[in-house]
Amino acid sequence: MTERISPRQVAEAQGLGDWRVVWGGAWACAHFRTASFSVGAALVQAISAAATTANRHPDVDLRPEGVTVRLRGDGPEGFRTRDLDLARTISAAARALDAHADPSAVQHVQLAVDALGTAQVRPFWRAVLGYDELGDEDLVDPLRRGPSVWFQPMDAPRPGRNRLHVDVYLPVDQVEARIEAAVAAGGTVVSDAHAPAWWTLADPEGNEVDLAVWIP
Repeated sequence: MTERISPRQVAEAQGLGDWRVVWGGAWACAHFRTASFSVGAALVQAISAAATTANRHPDVDLRPEGVTVRLRGDGPEGFRTRDLDLARTISAAARALDAHADPSAVQHVQLAVDALGTAQVRPFWRAVLGYDELGDEDLVDPLRRGPSVWFQPMDAPRPGRNRLHVDVYLPVDQVEARIEAAVAAGGTVVSDAHAPAWWTLADPEGNEVDLAVWIP
């Protein structure tokens, strides 16, 4: 059995320059731009062969523009050493097909619901979305297609503010460019009090979004 390793060890491992760890260390992700759909399909075939050999099955998303690969950890210490080898093998297969990694395309989107009573509110969202529970505060799409949902406990209502907002988790080396793009598009930085963990931005009408990073 391969040794368990932490998300930090994945992020700091040699030869994983194509990969980024996001969403609290839950996923190691890479996106490879491809010249055509057929090139992407060939990369998926190579990933399938490597994953079968490693007995590790990542999420793979094939689109005409490229291939996104997500290796999922299992809790804070959920990765294993075989994940490092598999990630390196996938990167090598991408290079052989002239598919280039694009870290700016790596992200995870989450909906955050402010709740006075999470235990009362979460069952509704679980039912209406068809999601699964993850821990005490989160819901996740069992097929990992849609955004996760996080329920932020509140002690009292906050009038004048949205009770639901979007969290966008980005690689730490990509968040500055995303903030600059949002401001250039008419947004404002509402708060950087929690930077460099996250920044709160708002659109011209005050609807908020948090841009967050995972810091090893």
